[in-house]
Amino acid sequence: MTTTARAQGATVWLTGLPSAGKTTVARLLGERLKAEGHRVEILDGDEIRRFLSAGLGFSRADRNTNVQRIGLVSEVLARNGVLSLVPVIAPYADSREAVRKRHEASSTPYVEVHVATPVQVCGERDVKGLYARQAAGQLVGLTGVDDPYEPPVDPDLVLATQHQTPTESADAVHALLAERGLL
Repeated sequence: MTTTARAQGATVWLTGLPSAGKTTVARLLGERLKAEGHRVEILDGDEIRRFLSAGLGFSRADRNTNVQRIGLVSEVLARNGVLSLVPVIAPYADSREAVRKRHEASSTPYVEVHVATPVQVCGERDVKGLYARQAAGQLVGLTGVDDPYEPPVDPDLVLATQHQTPTESADAVHALLAERGLL
C-alpha cells in the first residue's frame, strides 16, 4: 500500500488599494504554481462580490461581511490542501485580523502580502476607471481616497509594485512561500 503526501495548503492574502496590482500578481503567481503542480484557487474580490456577496454594499459592516465570507472560503480551501490566493482590498485591519485568527484557530497557514502601491500610482493605472469616476463626482467611498484604507502594520511581505514588474512581484511571493515550506 502506498501513501501519498497530503498537499500543503495556505492562504495568501493580497491586500492593497484599487489598481495596486493585487489581481495581476495573484494571476501570475497562480499560473506559476499550477505549472509546478500545485492545487491553486484565486478568490478574486470582484468575482466574490458579484456571486458570493451579491447584495452587499460598501458600508463598513458590509465590507467586513464580505471579507469574512472570503476568509471562510479561503481557510476551508487552504485547510484542504489548496493554495488559495486572495487579491482583495480588505480595507480594515480588524477584518483582516479576524481572518488571520480564523486560520490560526485551524492551524492553517496564512500569509499577508501588502501590495503597497501609492494611491497616486493606482490613480494613474486606474484599471477599472474608479479614480476617474471618483474625481468626476460619480463615485463616493473609493478606498484610499474618500474612504479609509488601513495598511497592514506587520505584513509578511510588502510589494512596492511601482518599482518592480508584476512578474518580479509574483516571484517575491513565490520565494516567501518556498522559504516558509509552503511549496
